[in-house]
Amino acid sequence: MKKIFVIVTILILVISCSKSDRGELVGYTSQKFFPSQPSGMILVPSGSFLMGMADDDYVQLQNAPVSTVSIKAFYMDETEITNGEYKQFVNWVRDSVVRDALAKRAIEELGSNPTQEDLDKDNSINTFFPKYEIIEDVSDEEKGGYTLYKEANLDLEISEFDKSTYNLNFDNDILWNREEYPDLAYAEVMEGLIPGEGFFLPKEESFNGERTFDTKKIEYTYTFFDAEAAIKSDNDTRKDFFKEKIIPIYPDTTAWIKDFNYSYNEPMHNDYFWHDAYNDYPVVGISWEQAKAFAHWRTMYKNQYQKSRKKNGQQVASFRLPSEAEWEYAARGGLESATYPWGGPYTIDSKGCFLANFKPNRGDYASDNALYTVEAKSYWPNDYGLYNMAGNVSEWTDSSYDKGAYGFDMGLNPNVADSTNLRKVIRGGSWKDIAYFLRVSARDYEYKDEKRSYVGFRTVQDYLGEDIGINDNPNKVF
Repeated sequence: MKKIFVIVTILILVISCSKSDRGELVGYTSQKFFPSQPSGMILVPSGSFLMGMADDDYVQLQNAPVSTVSIKAFYMDETEITNGEYKQFVNWVRDSVVRDALAKRAIEELGSNPTQEDLDKDNSINTFFPKYEIIEDVSDEEKGGYTLYKEANLDLEISEFDKSTYNLNFDNDILWNREEYPDLAYAEVMEGLIPGEGFFLPKEESFNGERTFDTKKIEYTYTFFDAEAAIKSDNDTRKDFFKEKIIPIYPDTTAWIKDFNYSYNEPMHNDYFWHDAYNDYPVVGISWEQAKAFAHWRTMYKNQYQKSRKKNGQQVASFRLPSEAEWEYAARGGLESATYPWGGPYTIDSKGCFLANFKPNRGDYASDNALYTVEAKSYWPNDYGLYNMAGNVSEWTDSSYDKGAYGFDMGLNPNVADSTNLRKVIRGGSWKDIAYFLRVSARDYEYKDEKRSYVGFRTVQDYLGEDIGINDNPNKVF
């Protein structure tokens, strides 16, 4: 009897301790979230500012009347995205495309349900078979409930035509050298059975016969939710608004030649993107769609790491292009009615040194000691710590260009995002522009599929929550 009493007492204590809320309304509790500043980004605090051309509009464009707008806090890249950073994206997509092709061929060779012995075979394409749970000689008692559910209700066959049925295998290195190809199937995937089918250019299309990867094969595929269409529809289901995009993401290096007639820019065309000398220079030759694809990849890449780091790891907010208003707010650096990010109204300092990379005079690109672009972390940053918000390269924004956009009644996080408008706002001016376009209020545009030698981009990420510090919060109770 005494033993029973002790056991009952212990059970009561355990049960009572499991409910720490004591019957009170304490809210759902989970892992505490602490904002983490992404690498290479600066926090731009919330605030309001006078957006538009507060100084003289001597060109008389009349496309930026002054209005007060409020902006939520966000992180912004302290520099333009560099060649080195964009190459990380290109190489990841290239490797993924190749691994996908190898995985499909492995499925053809082994079928959709290979044995573990088949997968362990070295020196064959088998090592690139996609990640897939293989359950052999396991009783129903040893299987989990979800495994039994899948076997009873779902088709477990891996389909080479449906990527949702498998995950790419990143455990093994891709063998690029022909002398290292492990078997015939691997060689056929890499080289193709007919010219142009593999991943390398035919010899007759290669410069001096050098073996060259076909950059047209480097395509990034992603899915997004079309919220604009969803809010206008009453009857469609959620899946009807998932849209897929397939974006060739290699920069257009020919932009250096196409943008300037009667100019010798071949060295920039030949070397600017791939040579290590330009790793820290801003990437150019990028369309608006390519910049958006990069932002999507950056989000996915970070979230994959978060998942692998720990169970139920916190997902990060999406990286994206800044709106036009966010860009101008960040460029001003907290300075009201300033002409340039450093204040103004001059483009040189007290020592006669230029404060940005631009075209000072007609035909004169070199007075600022830079003929083309300069490293992304050049000149002094503005008061938020952002580099080259004026000059060097113009930058894509998420906003569509409308001359009358500032006349719309939108004082809170304004953004004109019109999917039918092919003109997208670029800001900041570039190495080939005169000082007028370096003004923080100056607006310009390019068509979203254009790739220019003077247009790059930087990304932003929303700050989750409000950026009220402990010392600034009047409601904080100690």
